[in-house]
Amino acid sequence: MSLVSALRRVGHKGADLIAPGNTLASFDAALAAGVDMIEFDVLPERGGDRLLLAHDYSAVDGAPTLEEGLAHFASAAYAGVELDVDLKLPGYEVRVLEALRSFGLLERALISTQYVASLRALRAAEPGARLGWSVPRLRRDYTRHPVTALPAYVVLGAYRARLPARAAAALRAGLCDALMAHWKLVTPRLLRAVRDAGGELFVWTVDDPHAIRRFADLGVTGVITNDPRLFSPAM
Repeated sequence: MSLVSALRRVGHKGADLIAPGNTLASFDAALAAGVDMIEFDVLPERGGDRLLLAHDYSAVDGAPTLEEGLAHFASAAYAGVELDVDLKLPGYEVRVLEALRSFGLLERALISTQYVASLRALRAAEPGARLGWSVPRLRRDYTRHPVTALPAYVVLGAYRARLPARAAAALRAGLCDALMAHWKLVTPRLLRAVRDAGGELFVWTVDDPHAIRRFADLGVTGVITNDPRLFSPAM
């Protein structure tokens, strides 16, 4: 199998550029586009007990609950689709594990987070769970603003230089099984470090078909996109 054909096609929030993300309609759109994996976000309800499928608190109105989403994914139509369950905050890791287990979806799930403390909590609660460390932990992309772009690129370069060693150490220590890296951090050196440590490398969030092809040719494990229609049939 070629590196390109082995690419895992991942829909971000389902298919956020086709239907509003983290909704059942968006998941169905991703399924129709032929994804191998669907990424979705889990956030605790403010002032309540529910876990919601939402990226942030500006998007919680009408958001499905985690149980509603998992019931949808447990249907026969999604039998061949993996899940990337992205925890947006620490503190509810065990609840997510229990929910995945109760719907029979834990073996199909990769649980990702930006928080090392959450990775440790997940590993302690379920040693066999498949975990992904998402980097970097930023609320916004400072490289896109003219005032902050120059210092942001300096910081980015330093972070990118250190990341291969940090990722390899985390993988070898069993902290995670995969690295979920912003596309600006992905280099051949990072890929080699992750592979040599026995891990997988997923790239987020790539909405340009030429960039998707470039990362596929590089040999990453998977590419996460808001529009899974951009994946060519050869992938």
